[in-house]
Amino acid sequence: MDYAKHLSVKLDPAGVENKKLIERRDPVLIVAINGSPNAEGNTALMLRAALDEVTAAGGEGYFIQVSELLSKARVPYCIVCSNPCEGKCFRGTPLEEAYKLLSRCDGIIIGSPVYFCTVSAQLKAFWDKTRYLRKDKALLNVVGGALSVAAGRFGGQETTLRALQDMMFCQGMTVVGDGFIDEDAGHLGACAQRYVKDDPDGLKRTRILARRVLEVARATASLRTHRTQGK
Repeated sequence: MDYAKHLSVKLDPAGVENKKLIERRDPVLIVAINGSPNAEGNTALMLRAALDEVTAAGGEGYFIQVSELLSKARVPYCIVCSNPCEGKCFRGTPLEEAYKLLSRCDGIIIGSPVYFCTVSAQLKAFWDKTRYLRKDKALLNVVGGALSVAAGRFGGQETTLRALQDMMFCQGMTVVGDGFIDEDAGHLGACAQRYVKDDPDGLKRTRILARRVLEVARATASLRTHRTQGK
């Protein structure tokens, strides 16, 4: 697969690439968040397959590598140093640009490997800092989908999906699960087994989930106009 068409989170120090994207308002922008510390691993493969589906259907895809962003933060995890959050720990870093991007997107697909039946520490640390977006209701009615991969077929994927969904519900997002009438994305989202390249069923459901997120994001665009009103 050729993933070059997907925009990347690898930023220059000034964050020029992200700023250009943030300034441009595309019809539907879907962000894939990789919660795995492995930028080229199984979770990344699923997310890239999802972005392939999004771009093939005319949407804009963007890939975020969480571990890379956290490495640039002054404090890698939230300590509630201000309330409401002022973003002190990541201001002026690529993390700030990533959260600005999330505040403009229409849909988010979050992926995580299973770590003790839940999400990775890197993903949790990244999402905790999205409390910065709560005061503006920036993720309210943004459409969300979840996917997960484990070493075993029954390796905690669904409990991880539930954790991902709870994280999105806390932001007021519109979370989707099972897919179209004649296609099944998995009841809660897409689950796969390592190695994903050898799991066609997991990849199939990943693509269905991506189409579902895109479909609902298009249908609910009017519910996110509060983010641009008065600006």
